[in-house]
Amino acid sequence: MSITPLTWINQINASGYRLTTPRRMIAEIIAGSDRALTPAEIFIQARSINNGIGLVTVYRTLEKLESLNLVEKVHHEAGCHAYIAHRDGHQHLLICKGCNRVVYFDGDDYAKLMESIGEKSGFQMQDHWLQLLGICPECQKKVTPRTRNDP
Repeated sequence: MSITPLTWINQINASGYRLTTPRRMIAEIIAGSDRALTPAEIFIQARSINNGIGLVTVYRTLEKLESLNLVEKVHHEAGCHAYIAHRDGHQHLLICKGCNRVVYFDGDDYAKLMESIGEKSGFQMQDHWLQLLGICPECQKKVTPRTRNDP
């Protein structure tokens, strides 16, 4: 996703949050990833670098990064959330069900759909965030034709 970890580090420092080595490592792992990562995946990657890091540190760091608008939660089929680096501007996502790779795309204008939903529900629509799940080209090469349409 090519987010600069230094930008994150500066924002974390400016917020008054103590930037420890494990927290810096977690920020760098997420900022450097092109995949949506679960807390467990972040923990495993961080432990491979520094086996002294704890899972609680991962969760607390994710909470702080989310409060600073540096990461966003995305739906993960396993029932938990995964995290991606926050991007400014409007976002539509393609997420691979095989490898969790995230690709951003420009979408059509959803103003009419949002207006219709607002009228039916009574909500005053303000924004939307579209997340589509599928299988990326690399994972399609690994899947047999028989399993390609399986849920």
